[in-house]
Amino acid sequence: MTTVGIEEEFHLVDSGTRYLRPAATAVLAHLPAAGFTLEGKQTTVETNSEPHTDLSRLRDDLARKRALLAGAALGLGLKPAAAGTMPLMRLEDAVATPERRYLDNVQNFAQIALEQVICGMHVHVGIDDRDVAAPAMAWISPWVPVLLAFSANSPYWLGNDTGYASWRTMLWQRWPTAGPAPYCASAAEYDDLVARLIRSEVVGDAGMIYHDLRLSAHVPTIELRVCDAVPDLDTTVLIAALFRALVAHACAAVRAGRPAPRFPNSFLRAMTWRAARTGLSGDLVDPMSSSPLPAAVVVRRLLRTVEAELRYHGDHEWVRGTAADVLARGDWAHSQRRTGRKHGLTAAVDLLTTRTCAYPPHLDYAPTTEDNPAA
Repeated sequence: MTTVGIEEEFHLVDSGTRYLRPAATAVLAHLPAAGFTLEGKQTTVETNSEPHTDLSRLRDDLARKRALLAGAALGLGLKPAAAGTMPLMRLEDAVATPERRYLDNVQNFAQIALEQVICGMHVHVGIDDRDVAAPAMAWISPWVPVLLAFSANSPYWLGNDTGYASWRTMLWQRWPTAGPAPYCASAAEYDDLVARLIRSEVVGDAGMIYHDLRLSAHVPTIELRVCDAVPDLDTTVLIAALFRALVAHACAAVRAGRPAPRFPNSFLRAMTWRAARTGLSGDLVDPMSSSPLPAAVVVRRLLRTVEAELRYHGDHEWVRGTAADVLARGDWAHSQRRTGRKHGLTAAVDLLTTRTCAYPPHLDYAPTTEDNPAA
């Protein structure tokens, strides 16, 4: 069974003002070292799950870390919020974390780094052969915008409605290595590309390869990096389950010698833009026909494409039901706007923080060696 793990990034929101507060170092002082880390801004904390084969244990792991983070934040008058961007914020509050890497980013990337006040959700799926995984990304890339649409959760920027479901995507794609993963026929070709980018000094290290998909530089996984942070754990785990199924489907296709679909980079970017613009509320570009279709239709085509892989992992019924629920409810950008228009942006912030912290973990949860193989 293939392992899957999740990194979640959280904004730190002042409980009184509902604006961001730069207190990540203080919050982390009250948390275990394992599973919690700083990010580029002092307004952000990241959590890291262990790799799991079972989705329920993955969900419990995420819930446990959210509960620990919420408890540490509460003692400092803060609440964590899972969202791509926050409805209320000031750029001057988003102080850079005082570590060399992040300070260099501010120096080298200027306004792009200053405005990097965003939170994402990254999914790692275990692989056993990088030479299979590298070309497998070409099979996965056309479906990545659908996963983005499920996560769309950043309609507001600096107190204004951007008109986008995922404004985080628009901010993120300004980085020089952001965007669809390039086609690589082997691990050696992929590694050479990374080495050339570092040698160019446009990026400082392999951690700054910001493609929507990448081979992890430190663990044997394919990593999905395109999604907004989402307060709803079912949506988060749904995306992880679909991505695991896509990785398995793609690797099987490569092993079978099937030629990968070769979408031009510009077309993949257009598909991503479409998903960021309207999320689940409008059309998505269908990877099978390259035509716009209602989001629900494209989602059903994705479910059919990876049905065998979902069944193999025992996820099919849960994924199908949860996807239907999310489609009926709409993405979180829709939920934010509905609340913001009716009750104001303070209420939209409260919606995010309340749902982010609404998941008490199962008291009997404890990691096991079965759940935590070398992913």
